Amino acid sequence: MSVEVDFTLDLRGESCPYPVIYTLETLRDMKKGELLHVIVDCPAAFRNIPEEVVKHGYTFTQEPVKNGQDLNFYIQA
Repeated sequence: MSVEVDFTLDLRGESCPYPVIYTLETLRDMKKGELLHVIVDCPAAFRNIPEEVVKHGYTFTQEPVKNGQDLNFYIQA
């Protein structure tokens, strides 16, 4: 499936809480409706990013996609 994204954050190698912090900072600076692709490999981020993104009013355009040890999130600002 091909998804048109506006920004990509590759946060592989970053330990928590940095993936959540960087994701929320990036979303805050994006225009409403833009799509952010986030790639993480921190196990805690698999749970923390969805919790915080929803708490801050953003939405996922699809279910997270697992690719080996990486998890890909698609979040609409």
